[in-house]
Amino acid sequence: LAEDILESELFGHVKGAFTGAIKDRVGRFEAANGGTILLDEVGDISPRLQLRLLRVLQEREFERVGDTRPIKVDVRIIASTNKNLAQRIQEGVFREDLYYRLNVVRIELPPLRERRVDIPLLIDHLCRKFNQTFRKEIAGLSSEALELMLRHTWSGNIRELENCLERAFIVCHDTIVRPEHLPREVGQRTHEAPGVHFTVPDVPGARELDRGQVLDALVKTDWNVAKGARLLGIARNTLYQRIRVYKLDRPE
Repeated sequence: LAEDILESELFGHVKGAFTGAIKDRVGRFEAANGGTILLDEVGDISPRLQLRLLRVLQEREFERVGDTRPIKVDVRIIASTNKNLAQRIQEGVFREDLYYRLNVVRIELPPLRERRVDIPLLIDHLCRKFNQTFRKEIAGLSSEALELMLRHTWSGNIRELENCLERAFIVCHDTIVRPEHLPREVGQRTHEAPGVHFTVPDVPGARELDRGQVLDALVKTDWNVAKGARLLGIARNTLYQRIRVYKLDRPE
């Protein structure tokens, strides 16, 4: 967002504060009073907004744009960024005092390519989501498609993974997502360094289950879906999907 629009979005404005301000507006900080506000990509905000944000953190108050009356708030702030803020401080584009105000509890999230064991779990979650969105009953990915997903570098992290699966669900008219349903940049084996051999890890969802395997696990666990899912090494919702896809019914 442009600086002026973002300032109004965060702190609100009063009628007549600028052209188009035809009535008072409550900002996000005021709306989040007593709760939590997430500031995504906080490393990209302008120096002027950094100063205003610093005041909120220090004084727990702010003014709406065009007003002089302070508004007290009690808000928990979660800030995220993909920038190196320490480097941006050295470059003079991010305030050091704001950095230390924000950096109270720090959570480092490694890029997706460094935690490939999470990919099948994320795929399982996204498959449930897109099955609801597109009203489909896709059980999951074939072993070949999953291997390609695990090899990919995912420079766009979770957003790229989500877009990839959304595209696959749109073009897939089968019960299993296969390599031909994936985007070209994911479906091509061009992401391994020379001499590196990649092995698909033994993680939940890393293999395609046929009808017999699913039925066998259900029989062994007396059709207890939670126990059957643990036996197969997949999520319970995934097992429910495959029961529907394979049209399995518990015997009387």
